[in-house]
Amino acid sequence: MAETTHRYRVLIGKPGLDGHDRGAKFIARALRDAGFEVVYTGIRRTPEEIAAAAVQEDVSAVGLSSLSGAHLRLFPAVVDALGKSGAGDIPVLGGGVIPDEDISHLKQAGIVEVFTPGTPVDQIIQAFQQACEAHQGS
Repeated sequence: MAETTHRYRVLIGKPGLDGHDRGAKFIARALRDAGFEVVYTGIRRTPEEIAAAAVQEDVSAVGLSSLSGAHLRLFPAVVDALGKSGAGDIPVLGGGVIPDEDISHLKQAGIVEVFTPGTPVDQIIQAFQQACEAHQGS
């Protein structure tokens, strides 16, 4: 795995009632191993809680995970909550069991990148790296 040259701080969150966090923990560990500082919010968080944590922790990107099928409502709600918190410039990436037909809707709603099962971890790390670099440059 490629290591990041700058130690970016990112937040990984599980919005909604989805209690399965194995994938989120895997990504959090992979990002940490690649040199990121990772804040994990735990399961069953509201979009507002995730946005507040992102602001408080001064992160450069937010990663969301959903396996419950509520991604079309919850991911955009996090983007909205970040905007209301004055942190609308923080990029949001998402992953989980997401049908291909939902990806364009999520991107239109402000999700920078969407990952589905089987996405190579190096590709996910690279997307977080690029999102963090773009945020720092803004």
